[in-house]
Amino acid sequence: MIRVECDAHLVVRDVDGRSASLTDVAPLLELVAETGSIAQAAQAKGLSYRHAWGLLRALEACVGGALIETARGKGSTLSDLGRAVLDAQRLARTRLDANLRALAAEVASDLNRRLARHGGALRIHASHGYAVAALVAALVDAGTPLDIKYRESVEAVRALARGECDLAGFHLPRGAFREECAQIYRPWLDDARHVLIHLTRRKQGLFVPRGNPKRIEGLSDLARDDVRFVNRQPGSGTRMLLELALRELGIDPARINGYASAELTHSAIAAFVASGMADLGFGVQPAAHHFGLDFIPVVDEDYYFACERARLGEAPLADALALFADARYRERVERLDGYDPAACGTLVGVAAGLAGDIA
Repeated sequence: MIRVECDAHLVVRDVDGRSASLTDVAPLLELVAETGSIAQAAQAKGLSYRHAWGLLRALEACVGGALIETARGKGSTLSDLGRAVLDAQRLARTRLDANLRALAAEVASDLNRRLARHGGALRIHASHGYAVAALVAALVDAGTPLDIKYRESVEAVRALARGECDLAGFHLPRGAFREECAQIYRPWLDDARHVLIHLTRRKQGLFVPRGNPKRIEGLSDLARDDVRFVNRQPGSGTRMLLELALRELGIDPARINGYASAELTHSAIAAFVASGMADLGFGVQPAAHHFGLDFIPVVDEDYYFACERARLGEAPLADALALFADARYRERVERLDGYDPAACGTLVGVAAGLAGDIA
């Protein structure tokens, strides 16, 4: 099997048509900030001192300012512009990381399917999540042929009903909104034909900057005039849950500053808040932790895979079921903040699973 990597590469162009790579210079700037020396930074990157200065000067010419400041006896430090360049690359990487990983997984799965020239790949359509990403990585490491497509929860379940995938990943809240959310998936799941596999329990809540400077307490604060919100895309299970909660609180989404925004992953939401472009977002706890944000729990969820009951014992679906029981995979999920894989791999009837009974 082959793997595909996808990364963000930022190129700066000035009005005269000159261009320089911000992405190539950013690691050099990071080392200058750490060492206080351009020579040491160049050596650490395996570059000659002359070549390192060439990269820096080319970017300085494009952006129109100095990236590094030097002072006798104090070595080299980043200028305000240099720090801004470094932050720009970090922002691009963090906001796009989850989307690029998902894209790379889809491209790799398509190429592997064509190279293998057989239909034996495990087809997964799923709402993106950290436990799902860990499962995909484990399947790839195990050499399992894989065809992964990240979709909104409803689209994933519809794909299963149409026979377009083997596993459909979706999530449901525990508690007040369980029944209403379950009805969204009910038309596409047949009790006799399908079965649910519990993957993990997880927490969703509010992302706020470290220290919670706006003193956010809960979802009711979304209606405040002094906060900016960043939202998930329409059709995502997270957004559907949020809309139900806002309706119960009597909050008109049109009143929320930023409600019309649309980001595709929990990581993108967290990056938006971490960058200061929003005051709060809504998503799963590991994303908040990864970006150094505070997390305010709102709801517990169950994440399920739905599949065809008759194919449980067939490859490659049986191989995936065996992986759910693997201690190494469970330990990996347990390390995710707010995730609990205690019932991972448990088979549940459709009616019982939608109702929240996984005993």
